[in-house]
Amino acid sequence: MISNIWFWVMYITTYLILKVPDPKRSPMEFLETAIETNQILAWAVLVTAFVILAKCADLFVDSAVALADRFNIPRLVIGIVMVSLATTAPEVSVSLISALQGSPEMALGNAIGSVICDDGIALGLAGLFTAAPIMILPSVLNTSAIFLILVEVLTFLFIVFDHQLGRIEGGILVVLLGLYFFILYRQHKSGKHTADAEIAEELESIDKTKGKPLTFLFLIFAIGLAGIIGSSHFIVTSATSIAHYIGIPEAVIALTLVALGTSIPEIATCIIAARKGEGALAVGNILGADILNICWVAGLSAVANPLTLSGKQIFFMFPSMFIIVGTMLLMLRAGYRLTKVKGLVLLGLYGIYVASFFFVFPPTHH
Repeated sequence: MISNIWFWVMYITTYLILKVPDPKRSPMEFLETAIETNQILAWAVLVTAFVILAKCADLFVDSAVALADRFNIPRLVIGIVMVSLATTAPEVSVSLISALQGSPEMALGNAIGSVICDDGIALGLAGLFTAAPIMILPSVLNTSAIFLILVEVLTFLFIVFDHQLGRIEGGILVVLLGLYFFILYRQHKSGKHTADAEIAEELESIDKTKGKPLTFLFLIFAIGLAGIIGSSHFIVTSATSIAHYIGIPEAVIALTLVALGTSIPEIATCIIAARKGEGALAVGNILGADILNICWVAGLSAVANPLTLSGKQIFFMFPSMFIIVGTMLLMLRAGYRLTKVKGLVLLGLYGIYVASFFFVFPPTHH
C-alpha cells in the first residue's frame, strides 16, 4: 500500500513536470525513463526511497518477530535468527534486485559497503557517544571475529581469480551462515554467554503489536515486504542513473551512498544503544550484521545471478574492508572495550576510505 501510493505520487509529479508520457509506455517505464534522464528527480527518488525503505523495514521487523512469537517459535531462535535476518532486509532486497537486474557492481558493492559503514560509522559513533567505555564479551567477540575473518577471506578467494562470485560460491556462503547460527544456538544453550538481555532488547518490538489480530500482523508484514521491494527497486534505478551521470562506476555509488542508506537503521540503533549504556549489545549486533552482509546479502545475490566485477573494483573494496574490519577487531580485542579514541580512529579510517574514491575512481563527467 505504501509503495503503491508513493509510486503514483511520483508518477503524477513527473507527468506534470516532464510533459505527457508516451501512451504506449507503462507508468513504470515512464517513471524509470524520467529518473534516468533527470538528475534532480533521481536524487529526489533516491532520498524518498530510503525514507520509505527505513519505515517499511521497521514494519517488517516488528510484524515478523510478532508473528514468530505468536506461533510459539522459541524466543532464542527469534533473537538469533529472525531478528538478524529481518534487520538486514534493506541490504538483501537492494542487492538481490540489483543482481536480478544485471547490476552486479551494485549488489556486491552494497554488501561490502554495508560492512564498512557498520564498522567505520556505526561503531565509530557508538564509541564517540558512549558515556563510558563499552565492555565487550570475549566469547561473543571471539566467535564472531573468527567467523567474520573466515567468510571475508573466503569470499575474496572466491572472486579474486576469475573476478566472479558464482552461484555455487554464493550457496556456500549461505550454508556457512546456517552454520554460524547453529554455533550461536549451541553456545546460548550451553550457557557460554547469556542471551536474555539481548533477546529482551530485540523483542521490544513485540510490544508494539501485542494484542493485534493475526490478520492485522499478516497485513503489516505484507505492506512492509512490498514497501521494501518497491523502494529497493527505485534505489537501484536512481543510484545507477546518478552513477552514470557523474561518470563513476556503479560499485562506487553502492559502496558509499547506497550502503550508507541501507545501513542507517543499524547506525541509529548503535548510537541509541551506546547512549543508553547498552553498547555491548550494539557491538554484538554489528558483528552479526557484518557476517550477514557477506553470507546472506552477497551470497544470496550471487545465487540469484553470478556477480562479476572488474579487478580494480575488487582490489579496492576488499582491501578497504580488510583494513577497517581488521583495525576494528584488533582494537576491540585490546582490553575488550570500545572507547572514544577507538571510535575516532574508526571514523577517521572511514573518512580516508571515502576520500580515496576521488583518487582511485575520479569522476569523468564534466
